Amino acid sequence: MIEKIYKSLAIVCVTSVIALPVHAEKQKPPFELSDWYLGLPIDENGDGKSDNISEKQLAAGWTDDRFFYYSEDGGVVFRAPVRGALTSSNTKYVRTELREMLRRGNTKHSTQGVGKNNWVLSTAPKKTRKKAGGVDGELTATLAVNHVTTTGEPHEIGRVIIGQIHGEDDEPVRIYYRKLPGNERGSLYFAHEPRGEEDVYYGLLGSREDDAPDPTNGIGLGEKFSYKIVAFGHALEVTISQDGKVIGRNRVDMSESGYDDKNEYLYFKAGVYNQNRTGEADDYVQATFYELKNLHVKP
Repeated sequence: MIEKIYKSLAIVCVTSVIALPVHAEKQKPPFELSDWYLGLPIDENGDGKSDNISEKQLAAGWTDDRFFYYSEDGGVVFRAPVRGALTSSNTKYVRTELREMLRRGNTKHSTQGVGKNNWVLSTAPKKTRKKAGGVDGELTATLAVNHVTTTGEPHEIGRVIIGQIHGEDDEPVRIYYRKLPGNERGSLYFAHEPRGEEDVYYGLLGSREDDAPDPTNGIGLGEKFSYKIVAFGHALEVTISQDGKVIGRNRVDMSESGYDDKNEYLYFKAGVYNQNRTGEADDYVQATFYELKNLHVKP
């Protein structure tokens, strides 16, 4: 139902850009990257936090053969080790992750706050919607998870976040892929975090438990699949599909979650956000994205 309503609206796609380190190579990105910047698990400029690659740099074809590069089969590879630079003091885990940037390289627009770089829900006040870069949102990705961690504490092994909606302080949705060492296939689930409250978890495929059995309907390493996140007013829906067929879906009613507040702003994230900080230093997560598309309604 959410999808049908959403498609009936005039939707606009927005994009962003980034700047190049000396070791980078220019290539043609396999999909649109001009409305994203990239967070890396390194601190080469020594400022005490992880480095970012700007929207313009990514659109120009920036790559790094350690953490972010183009695969021979037409995808974009994201890799994040257990140990690495962090984005802030509030973050515990390492990531190689895209952050949606609706300003598309126009630095006159701040990355924070309600403004042209971020989007809001259609249930937000009218003044808030007018100031934003977009209203409501849909993120579609096709990817394969290539590797997950196999060392560390049991509750952290095999976990990686592959897509998010991020708010000012909280996250309406974080999609997890998790494959345990003894299983052939991985599970998929997501967390919804009402503002200022604890996470609530929703299943998609298999179980998120530390001793979960091999999910018969799960997805193995290297298998392509797609996810779609739709946030429409108070409605949030996450869908998992494979070979054109929906294999997992769940919905959240966000009417009591607080994301319609006049000061709340949102943005998509995609890539690999390693959810293991106790594993061996050379352990890592990796995924290859073949499609990534973000859509919003014009304010």
